Amino acid sequence: MLFQARQSGLGTYLRRGPAFLNSSHLLLRYTATMIRQIVPVFFTTDIPSTVSYFGEKLGFECLGTWRDPPVYAIVARDGRAIHFRCAAPPTANPEKHAEELLDAYIYVDDADALFGEYAAKGVEFARGLGDMPWKCREFVVKDCDGRLLAFGSDL
Repeated sequence: MLFQARQSGLGTYLRRGPAFLNSSHLLLRYTATMIRQIVPVFFTTDIPSTVSYFGEKLGFECLGTWRDPPVYAIVARDGRAIHFRCAAPPTANPEKHAEELLDAYIYVDDADALFGEYAAKGVEFARGLGDMPWKCREFVVKDCDGRLLAFGSDL
């Protein structure tokens, strides 16, 4: 697979084909998988409360915390991790929730089942379960720190 970046301002995209370099294209050939996973690092002012929320409400397991009191934590579910760092959050965008500015989009196998699990645990939803024009079935959670996390599966 090749990563092709067009310098003409048309954006970046992935395509298959031979590698070449000229004035309008930059191609890099990857011979092996280099990126195994991308892990979000979210800021929080209260590591214990955030870890508790992600465990009790969203079904994540705490893999570890660092220092006492904790300043960093890792939680995971189904082999996918989220890291948390204790720090003052960035200045809030007052339009964040109205404009649904997502902090993460998490692809899942079964959005319906996960929505049911979260609803039974009293998770706060910013948007309920529904089919979207981009051929995903998804919902949006507002977590304990106000982050918007979308969970979606392919239709």
